[in-house]
Amino acid sequence: MNTAKNLFFIITTVFISILFAAVSGCAGGKKAAVEEQTEVITTNIGGKGIAITVEFTKGKSHNHPLMVIWLEDLEGEYIETLYVAESIGKGIFRHGEKSKGQWMPGPIRRPAALPYWGHKRGVEAPDGYFIPTPEEPMPDAITGATPQGNFILQSKSTETITGPFKLMMEINQSWDWNEYWTNNKFPDDIHYSTSSQPAVVYEAVIDPAGDQKTYVMKPIGHSHYSGKDGSLNPDLSTLTTALEIVRNAMVVLM
Repeated sequence: MNTAKNLFFIITTVFISILFAAVSGCAGGKKAAVEEQTEVITTNIGGKGIAITVEFTKGKSHNHPLMVIWLEDLEGEYIETLYVAESIGKGIFRHGEKSKGQWMPGPIRRPAALPYWGHKRGVEAPDGYFIPTPEEPMPDAITGATPQGNFILQSKSTETITGPFKLMMEINQSWDWNEYWTNNKFPDDIHYSTSSQPAVVYEAVIDPAGDQKTYVMKPIGHSHYSGKDGSLNPDLSTLTTALEIVRNAMVVLM
């Protein structure tokens, strides 16, 4: 009888221990997710102008998007780029070449990735696309690997900016089809096929002379679906997960 009681006690104790470990593991997993590290990116270190910080929190549909952050004046004229994903800025993608049987870095043309910025920048490549080439890449000072999650961009304008200006962001995630932007919507357009839902453009209008030091970036439209021009379509009703790549983007003046 005592043996049976002892066995029952042992089994019960082991079960409770396993249950406690499982619950603790789940709690630990949630805590780890909450405490996800934030990457810090520093660009244009030699800039002599205004110090700008962008605090980016990823949304639930964030999955290796391409992005660019730049400055414009209030009339929409391009001033300069503060950060651009290296693959676009250099024209070389990590998985761009497979001639030797495995993926290797190689040149790829992606005009649909960030076309609003590309046309604003206004530099046309020999192939007619408004994106940098390996022969004429963007400077190392403003390019970097695509952040894997939340990040803080610390940058400066090259020259002093005294009046109001715009800080812009364009972001695009490949193969995010939805019911409107389907994979057969433009079957003959190879550039649309790598973009799916068009890039989303965000904006914050900033006045460095004012008292406000924190600004929320808001989506103002989407780019051309295959990058044929630099148009901005304010209708966001056809976008779904493309609007969930970004949870929050804040601009802080230092």
